[in-house]
Amino acid sequence: MKYPGKLITLEGLDGSGKSTQLALEAERLRGKGFRVTATREPGGTALGQHVREIVLHAARDGVTPLTELALMFAARAQHIQQLILPALQSGDLVLCDRFTDSSVAYQGYGRGVPLEVILGLENWLCQGVRPDGTVILDLDPATGVRRTGDRNRAASQPATRFEQEGIEFFERVRLGYREIARQEPNRVRIVDGRGSMAEVHERVRQAVDEILGK
Repeated sequence: MKYPGKLITLEGLDGSGKSTQLALEAERLRGKGFRVTATREPGGTALGQHVREIVLHAARDGVTPLTELALMFAARAQHIQQLILPALQSGDLVLCDRFTDSSVAYQGYGRGVPLEVILGLENWLCQGVRPDGTVILDLDPATGVRRTGDRNRAASQPATRFEQEGIEFFERVRLGYREIARQEPNRVRIVDGRGSMAEVHERVRQAVDEILGK
């Protein structure tokens, strides 16, 4: 569906730097005169924050893959209705840290939930809202695990349920993201997530400007 605003999503493995890059892009684009709404999934609303706590911090085996998927889409449906749709309708540029591609990569390729189940939920619950463009920060899983471990130790916080998964899980998730990019080259751009914050941001900037220019 078409709205005055645009939705651009940032995707990638845990530790790829999405949140940092989204904040940098929001600041840059506001400086260019864009009215930017920056948000994240799960989260973005009070309900989404509650779901975030459940999904990230429940016991590792305390949430089944289908339950995890259902929670993510419940939060997403609320997020779309309460925040994303109004922002798009008012002409905002919405930058979102994760969206439906995360469900495909993590619950689909990572957990093994059939992709047709995810597509069905998207069709029923997302009101036709799909990203105008998506930037995937590509990173090898070992580097992502190291980064998240360093971050958690620095903040004295425990690893999330996802961060406790093994390398094989993140290899499957990375494969999922690459398959999404292969299937939708007009929407999705893969950006190398290696290097300094500034180096990665320059790649992200180019990708976002290309999306907006198009």
